[in-house]
Amino acid sequence: MKPTHLIAVLATSTCLTSAAMADTLTRVATVPVGGEITGMFLQGDDLFFNVQHPASDLPSDFAKATVGVIANADFAAGELAVPTSDDDKAVVKSSMGTYQILVQEGDFGRIGHIVGAGGEIKISNDPDFNAFVPTGDDVGYLFTNWEDRPGGMSRVKMSRAADGMWRVDETDAKMLDFSGVQGTWVNCFGTLSPWGTPLTSEELYFDTTADWNNPEYKYIGGVEALESYVGAYPNPYRYGYIVEITDPAGTATPVKLFAQGRFSHENAVVMPDQRTVYLSDDGTDVVFYKFVADTAGDMSAGTLYAAKATQLGEPGADSATTGFQISWIELAHGSNTEIESWIAQYDGISQDDYVAGENSYISDAEVAEWAIGEARDNRVAFLESRKAAVAKGATAEFRKMEGVNINLDAAKNGSVPYMYMAMSAVEKGMSDDAGDIQVSQNKCGVVYEMKLDANYNVGMMVPAVAGGPYDKNNGANACALDNISNPDNILVLDNGDVLIGEDTGKHENNAMWLWRRG
Repeated sequence: MKPTHLIAVLATSTCLTSAAMADTLTRVATVPVGGEITGMFLQGDDLFFNVQHPASDLPSDFAKATVGVIANADFAAGELAVPTSDDDKAVVKSSMGTYQILVQEGDFGRIGHIVGAGGEIKISNDPDFNAFVPTGDDVGYLFTNWEDRPGGMSRVKMSRAADGMWRVDETDAKMLDFSGVQGTWVNCFGTLSPWGTPLTSEELYFDTTADWNNPEYKYIGGVEALESYVGAYPNPYRYGYIVEITDPAGTATPVKLFAQGRFSHENAVVMPDQRTVYLSDDGTDVVFYKFVADTAGDMSAGTLYAAKATQLGEPGADSATTGFQISWIELAHGSNTEIESWIAQYDGISQDDYVAGENSYISDAEVAEWAIGEARDNRVAFLESRKAAVAKGATAEFRKMEGVNINLDAAKNGSVPYMYMAMSAVEKGMSDDAGDIQVSQNKCGVVYEMKLDANYNVGMMVPAVAGGPYDKNNGANACALDNISNPDNILVLDNGDVLIGEDTGKHENNAMWLWRRG
């Protein structure tokens, strides 16, 4: 066990103090060199997670991207040592139990294969989000994102044998067909909705839509592959959404949830009321969003909000102990049908239409017009959600906003009324001397806690676990080995403990941590 960490607690309405809590942080798993921990999902006591993009020259079974599980994971396990031998650095290690490989990239000639209108485009080595959808006792489908350009999602039928091991049905393993929504893009983390549908996130790392059809723009890698998938030059406004997989055990049909906004979605988590959704935005100078559906269990229409942060501390305050009050700015109400009619107006635009200095899509002038209430409709709010949020005064300074999650059952019964968010790194817009957020830099990241009120609203974000210290002279382990480095996936257990998965280049072997809440 590592030394007690600090959690910031609210002292008054305007400031925070730090109080020692009986919190502990325990390393419980490591993955091979080059690999990232993704797809943490709990089914009963079985913990699914992946090894994303491991080094391809590893002298082990883990030279390929891997989807696997620890059956009957022991969450009371002790500390796992940092790998030191070459052998240990090349495999998955865990103190919680034995990691079983389920599928790997390329398996059955289908897993991870991205195939479009022009044939096979690539074999992805980037598995991310997992969700298990049961169809009976110890049987169901495991859905896995393949985080690529274009992206994909696999569905594999599995059953749990009497020996406790999982068996994969090779004959019922496939990649989902996204042609009905003109493909998908960088499928990142996700959650399972309260009604049992996987919610996959399109992580649209693309800030300037005006350059989408600019043939000279060098930061647009992958659009040509997406064009091959679609069979025509893609419309940028068809990507960057939460995608719900409806009828998961049947047709597994994707539906893009346009009303939840277009940005670089890392994750969406639906509250127990089946109406309130929190959405994280990955990148630099990004926004925290909330969506409230008109009807419980139906995400096709509702109101989109963006967060305004007020720092609870002086400029330059310690990011390990400084939190933020959160208020919500309404952007607009919309429905999938209405928004898709706006999206369709930008179909058919290609690189042939690009004119330097002009814009084939929504212009900044149109954003400004919308912000003062003079636009003809609310398309700006849903198609350029980040620009819309900034124009309305929301905070757009967060850096590498990653997984956001709750424990659904424990949040519903009130035993764990908390939501957690991983901020991979606290730097740039969060640590400069301007704007709403001006805290000290932490290149190793912070996990924040947000208390849910009776209506599942949040009004405060406070640090729970802060990474570091950081020392660039430590080479492959620039972030301290006894602490988190660049947290990504978040999984909240029934008792309120939190699993934290790393996506870091500052630990030689990415680790999974168990934060035991005091």
